[in-house]
Amino acid sequence: MKNIPLKKNIVILISGEGSNLQALINAQKSGKIRGKICFVFSNQLNAYGLKRAKKEKIPIQILEAKTQPDHIAFDLNLIQKIDSYQPDLIALAGYMRILTPTFVQHYNGKILNIHPSLLPKYPGLHTHQRVLANGDKEHGSSVHFVTENLDGGPVILQSRISVFPDDSEKTLIERIKVHEHHIYPKVVDWFMQGRLEMRAGIVWLDGQLLTEKKDSTCVP
Repeated sequence: MKNIPLKKNIVILISGEGSNLQALINAQKSGKIRGKICFVFSNQLNAYGLKRAKKEKIPIQILEAKTQPDHIAFDLNLIQKIDSYQPDLIALAGYMRILTPTFVQHYNGKILNIHPSLLPKYPGLHTHQRVLANGDKEHGSSVHFVTENLDGGPVILQSRISVFPDDSEKTLIERIKVHEHHIYPKVVDWFMQGRLEMRAGIVWLDGQLLTEKKDSTCVP
């Protein structure tokens, strides 16, 4: 596995801690992703994920919204920077900024995201709080293709955990991250191998229509 050549380019967008970025970095280094993380972008100056990228000598770029408040102009600038790396895939890893249709259309079928809920439940923010408030018995994360519909692109793979009576937002986050760090690199590698694609808003895996999203086992 470790001798697999790195051919395809991955660009990662972050806004904060970058734990999923680190999971992808680790997977690349161990040969579990057939691709190269060639560029990390952040819309937040102090995102800790930038330190993770610097440690691995991955090129970084920061562009804060306050320096370019027009949303479309911001994304056009970002597209220009990303395109210079000739990306095969854009992976969102805690990128907390809504992408414009201009951006999504430019990279149609080439953007993945991981969202901390069992989509289509709880798109948007505060997913853990909403799970607890509604008394849900299970929670999890979803890897999906990005479309113009916020957190509404077709789901590829989900990881589920049980919700216990004494769970808090913090404990849910900690347990979910463990599984996110497993399923996101897996899906990224499927894409890198050419096994995964989106056609007309539908997911295909290994040439077969993914009529139901793949699911990992519900675990503590």
